[in-house]
Amino acid sequence: MPKILRPMDVYKHLPGTNCGKCGETNCMSFATKLIERQVSIEQCPEIFEPKYKDKLEAMLEVLRAPVKEVTIGTGERAVTIGGKVCVYRHELTWYHPTAIAIDVHDEMAEDELLKRVEQVENFVFERIGMQLKLDMVALRCVSGSPEKFAKAADLIAKKSKLPMILCTFDQNVMEEALIAVGDKKPLIYAANEKNWKEYAKLASKYQCPLTVSAPRNPSMLKSLCRSLRNYGLDDLVLDPGTFLVGDGFNETLNTFTMLRVSAIEKEDKDVGYPLMAIPAAIWSLTKEEDEATVKMQEAYMSCALMSRYADLLILHSPDIWVLLPVLTWRQNLYTDPRVPLSVKPTLYPIKEPTGESPMFVTCNSALTYFLIRNDVESSGNGWIVCVDTGGISLQSSVAGKRFTADMVAEALKESGALEKVKHKTVVIPGYAARISGELEDMLKGWRVFVGPRDSSGIPSFIEKVWKPEIAGK
Repeated sequence: MPKILRPMDVYKHLPGTNCGKCGETNCMSFATKLIERQVSIEQCPEIFEPKYKDKLEAMLEVLRAPVKEVTIGTGERAVTIGGKVCVYRHELTWYHPTAIAIDVHDEMAEDELLKRVEQVENFVFERIGMQLKLDMVALRCVSGSPEKFAKAADLIAKKSKLPMILCTFDQNVMEEALIAVGDKKPLIYAANEKNWKEYAKLASKYQCPLTVSAPRNPSMLKSLCRSLRNYGLDDLVLDPGTFLVGDGFNETLNTFTMLRVSAIEKEDKDVGYPLMAIPAAIWSLTKEEDEATVKMQEAYMSCALMSRYADLLILHSPDIWVLLPVLTWRQNLYTDPRVPLSVKPTLYPIKEPTGESPMFVTCNSALTYFLIRNDVESSGNGWIVCVDTGGISLQSSVAGKRFTADMVAEALKESGALEKVKHKTVVIPGYAARISGELEDMLKGWRVFVGPRDSSGIPSFIEKVWKPEIAGK
């Protein structure tokens, strides 16, 4: 079950002064928003006063998620991973979308390295009104040279704002890079049973998050985490190993699931940290000669690992067709199941419409709106009126009586849509055909067209039905 907090659980650890410095009217209001993660504890300056030290410590312990939040990098592109409070997304929601990193290495030519980093940093794809981006760069040490590794890390840090993962098991190589970029708070990869003491010192010295690696050995992973916690480190990321060939993939998914269940349902703090997976490993493990097949495997394995329960992925392929399904799945996975994706119920002008442009009515589901918007744009221009259906899809809204004639009429009047067009016609979705007669009765003097069921038919509908009918009036 998810960790459920109530306002009083948090309120009792606040100063209780109702000073308003946080921007809320009182401490109870602030406590309520803390639970919903609408504000952060840093917004309460009072609790950081020395006299409230005990309250602050208790508050941080209460607010700590079963899977600890870990921040990598600094500035506007810093990435926070973890923060999960439930095993199953439908129980509540999953916070902090899985971070996606693309790998580079220190043997790449300088111009090639910078080109790949720039490609990662500037990658953006818009879907349902949201910009889908890549988050990080993983720098691998291939040369074995501290100087080369540090130079590559410094070059990336100077040319990019992206957080970094520094990948080497050699503490001397790692420290050389940390001297150059330690102030950027990169993720150190990785401490294992052989080097954990040296890496603990580096993580402590440079105040950087640390990856703990113990492939195929959850017991060792837990033991290393306990030792590092005793050392005073708490910004940890777990790498239980990513095995992608044969039965290894099932083993990997089972291990990730076991660790996440232990952290949340069994409240095991020794494994209550974000999980890292490395789908890029498929390139060194597979014997497949067809590059397209390997890329496809990397894509679907990334989606599966994200579902069970990777908080950080390192990929190798920067191809748009590889990344798009991964980013789309991440977007879907990290929506709040309690709140459907929606847009504001109002009137939207599409491509500078005029009084002669067609007017469409639909629900305020974000996916529905953006599909219709694209098809209206392809037909020229127009107006879209979104009825408030709570973000529910059109078919469900019609079936559940959340898209009725009176609701459509009210939306048209309140949005001012009726004053925007001269032709006094409105197009309703094909799935809502049954409300057309009633809606015409309500909109006296207006004509209601029943449009296509599929929005892709809008351009054809405008040319073959709407325009001829308007011209023949």
